[in-house]
Amino acid sequence: MATDSLSVANQRVVDTLAARLRRRQVVGSRETALETVLVLRQVISKARFSNIDQLVEIIRSVGRKLVEAQPKEHTVGNTVRKVLHHIREEYHTASKGTAVVSTSKDTLSIAKFVLQGQPRKQNVPQKTTLNESHDMLKENDADDPDAFARTLKPVLMEAIQDVLDELETVHDNISKNAKDHIHSDEIILTIGKSSTVEAFLKAAAPYRKYTVIVADTAPSYGGHDMAQSLSSAGISTVLVPDSSIYALMSRINKVMIGAHAILANGGMFAITGSLLVATAARAHSTPVVVCAGQFKLTPQWNLYHEYGALDFADPSSVLGFEEGNLVDKVDVVNPFYDYVRPELIDAFITNDGDHPPSSVYRLIKEAYDDEDYEL
Repeated sequence: MATDSLSVANQRVVDTLAARLRRRQVVGSRETALETVLVLRQVISKARFSNIDQLVEIIRSVGRKLVEAQPKEHTVGNTVRKVLHHIREEYHTASKGTAVVSTSKDTLSIAKFVLQGQPRKQNVPQKTTLNESHDMLKENDADDPDAFARTLKPVLMEAIQDVLDELETVHDNISKNAKDHIHSDEIILTIGKSSTVEAFLKAAAPYRKYTVIVADTAPSYGGHDMAQSLSSAGISTVLVPDSSIYALMSRINKVMIGAHAILANGGMFAITGSLLVATAARAHSTPVVVCAGQFKLTPQWNLYHEYGALDFADPSSVLGFEEGNLVDKVDVVNPFYDYVRPELIDAFITNDGDHPPSSVYRLIKEAYDDEDYEL
């Protein structure tokens, strides 16, 4: 049914994004999430469905196709889960005819609180006045099969726009309290090029005078771009090789790094070298702070070994073929990401406040529905 409900135009849009993901033409967690939301918005706007189950299956089929195209880019699945969560909330609000959902089965208890975490807020006033015409929300109407979709789509477009707005303003929302986390004369260490960390550090610059030490992150050397960007913003910046991280850690007041994906246990995948930084920081009792948007929260666990990478890059940047005497004698691994365990992280700064790693599971419970953990 989901495949039949997808028009040729929608199928083409999904296939195009899947091909771009497969070829690594869309790079970066935020860019990937934005592209996914735009595709889902177009699919929903043109899809034909007569009940909520058909709509959910259409979105899930699109999500599965995109995830299969690039299974190591977790933000694709996260965005699909977030959209499904918003769609269900809007549907329940429309079908009940009120924004406050209160039934006997929703009664709170200690057991449910322990199992489910903090209850979701369902008494938020809705912007759309679909409640006035909720009687028109009829599923499986034989006389007018498109009535359900025609009535519900305006609210769904607003819900998807909320997700899109959250992604577009994520850096501003994370950085708005930067001056409260960074103090004058501090020495902060970061690694690689993270747009979230970059925005966070720049937001504090007008209020605080501090120094940032940037590790160059070989062999990608993303730290060079980061150091240049921070320096051009008037921030005192020092670029150092990765081998100097442990030696400098005793002088560091705070470590600030980005994340590629935040896992359900509070651990994360981050750029190569992050595990080295976090381990050195733990040895010197230096706090490690991670700046990341909530769209990176992933209801999954580390399926790889403890120090396993999520993905691997071309090893020739580590050991080129011109080193002919060595190439045949060694196996070279060039991981994209490190897995950083939750005990090495002190806090996550997100667009919804600051949270310890132990609270990640609660954030995931609030952001996604349980039935969507597996698309």
